[in-house]
Amino acid sequence: MAGEARAEGLGKAGQLDFPRPLTTVDVVIFAILDDRLGVLLVQRPAGDGEPFPLSLALPGGFVDVAKDRDLAACAARKLKEKTGVTSPYLEQLGSWGSAVRDPRGWSATHAYFALIPEEAGVLTPDARWFPIRDGRLKERLAFDHGDILATAIQRLRNKVEYTSLPAYLMPAEFTLPDLQRVYEIVLDRPLEKSAFRTRILSADMIEPVAKMRRGPNRPAQLYRLKKGREPVYFVRTFNPPE
Repeated sequence: MAGEARAEGLGKAGQLDFPRPLTTVDVVIFAILDDRLGVLLVQRPAGDGEPFPLSLALPGGFVDVAKDRDLAACAARKLKEKTGVTSPYLEQLGSWGSAVRDPRGWSATHAYFALIPEEAGVLTPDARWFPIRDGRLKERLAFDHGDILATAIQRLRNKVEYTSLPAYLMPAEFTLPDLQRVYEIVLDRPLEKSAFRTRILSADMIEPVAKMRRGPNRPAQLYRLKKGREPVYFVRTFNPPE
């Protein structure tokens, strides 16, 4: 039976002759802008036959079988096309598929989320940053991208509780208060300064540079993320439940 089913799906010269879904990859790209978590969105084209013309959407597109060796490569390509950078952190988020999510036909998308520093790259003309307020985006998105974004925001918040992910949102050089502020922006709550400093310095994830930031107060030591450093997973969350 298995052999018969396989034969039915093959046409001449071994070509597949059964309907195949549209396969895409979409990327939720986060950065910190103006002291807020922001997400990169693109405006969809307005051509004939284009679904959701001129609507906002997550960056993404079809898998290119000639260019993309796997789904992660497709996500990295889409990220670079829209920002000109390679993300220091890219994680698969999940898959969404149905017969109704795209009016062009049965489709499945494999979503990723990426973290990049604010000043990284140059955006394409159709791409803009949008702020996330109270854990939500005000604007409506095409397809089911609103659901994908909501999942990405929750995933990021959950992982920030016990990992070093916010370090990938930082510029090349930063102070410990800078890093703490980014944690607080994503988590939407304050963290205790002394405990935060102790945890970060003991994690061996950042290193001091031979520079200080000078201002009206005492000079602050500048740090950078260690080259090639994988995310650190802490044994406890920042604010353990009581």
